[in-house]
Amino acid sequence: MKPSFRLAAAVLLLAGAVHAAEPEQLYQTHCASCHGTGRLGAIGPALLPENMGRLRGGAVAKVIAEGRVATQMPAFGQTLAREEIEALTAHIAKPLPVMPVWGAAEITASRVIEREAPPLAKPVFTADPMNLFVVVEIGDHHATILDGDRLEPLTRFPTRFALHGGPKFSPDGRFVYFMSRDGWVEKYDIWSLQKIGEIRAGINARNIALSADGRTIAVANYLPNSLVLLNAADLSLIRTLDAVDATGKTSRVSAVYQARPRNSFVVALKDVPEIWEIPTKGGDFPLRRIKTDEPLDDFFFDPSYAHVFGSAREGSASKVYDLNRGEQIAALTLPGLPHLGSGITFKHEGRPVMATPHLKSGLVSIIATDSWTTVKTVETPGPGFFMRSHENTPFAWTDSMMSKARDTMSILDKRSLQIVRSITPSPGKTAAHVEFDKDGRKVLVSIWEDPGELIVYDAATFAEIKRLPMRKPSGKYNVYNKITFSEGTSH
Repeated sequence: MKPSFRLAAAVLLLAGAVHAAEPEQLYQTHCASCHGTGRLGAIGPALLPENMGRLRGGAVAKVIAEGRVATQMPAFGQTLAREEIEALTAHIAKPLPVMPVWGAAEITASRVIEREAPPLAKPVFTADPMNLFVVVEIGDHHATILDGDRLEPLTRFPTRFALHGGPKFSPDGRFVYFMSRDGWVEKYDIWSLQKIGEIRAGINARNIALSADGRTIAVANYLPNSLVLLNAADLSLIRTLDAVDATGKTSRVSAVYQARPRNSFVVALKDVPEIWEIPTKGGDFPLRRIKTDEPLDDFFFDPSYAHVFGSAREGSASKVYDLNRGEQIAALTLPGLPHLGSGITFKHEGRPVMATPHLKSGLVSIIATDSWTTVKTVETPGPGFFMRSHENTPFAWTDSMMSKARDTMSILDKRSLQIVRSITPSPGKTAAHVEFDKDGRKVLVSIWEDPGELIVYDAATFAEIKRLPMRKPSGKYNVYNKITFSEGTSH
């Protein structure tokens, strides 16, 4: 064989070998850091056919190429060739040889209690326990307990990888519960500044909720398809509920919420057209099903929790359901995919309204909740994710973190329903997730970078007060605002 032909044959053999290994190599190179080396999920969800729900075939390839709005999923269309995207799509469509099991036995075996909570009459520190912030720093997987008066950290401690869904506080503000993407639920005693214990409730989890009486934790799982109920006192397993609709079809659980006035959990199902309500008093946890015309991904509740306002990522309209009657009562066509989970409530000219940013367009929608009609649509520099306010301030802050204007915060006057100020805390760096102190006098903004920082502003004058270095502070949560369900914060 001539040298040129030998070289060509070798190249073809090498190309064939690379192509044969390409899908797994591509996955480990581009996907594993977020979705786990075994496709079981980490920061991102598990990439298994049993876990993909409505995302199939061409839709998966589109997400790989274009990324996904309102997530950390980047676009690979300029990085990977079409053939590589097709290979990845086919790869994650294949089931695992053996599906991991994570049921009652595995959950119970994972439980570790490091210590009992000490019998304290008051915290071990002098800071106001109601004006503390829990700051989640995903840059190096730590949390900081921040004194909201002095604006100084009390302590900083490691957490599980990729916390998600926002921490939840016991009704007295003493304990905080964290959940990681891979299903670990941690209990931390703020008063003694010590971790109590942890348990793994799932393989790929979405969020947790704490019952109004502080006794029960509910965990929403993508994998396995389940809702897990835990005893908040000792993190022991109470029950697992398979996420199955009335016809027997299974579903991922996209979120669970505490409906405090109703003493219940409200559950969003990703893949079936149902809402669940589970009463938390009495300990029986009976399941009530409410039919919807499509699965709902994102929820907002009015202050009474009599109504749930839901939207679907691919839906044409957002729907309002009366939880008491168990039926749809309104539908609103809102442009640009509203982020209802970030909605806030306030009074405007005597009427109850909610405001929500949009994930695909630079808009804030103001909606009257007594008639479920749009009052006004306000333009912002770009699509945003978070919106926050407080009952003691006339202003609401929203970001544009889903756009080129990701470094800009817009301040809405709740009286005039106009943007009255734009602030760029750190030019070129993502600014997001506002939280107020308990009195509504200070505003904390996250710079979502690593390293990043918290920037503190005067809520009345918008003057900068202080900057605190942080490792990508994804969110900070004020104890008082959370346990009192402040009208300006998410619930």
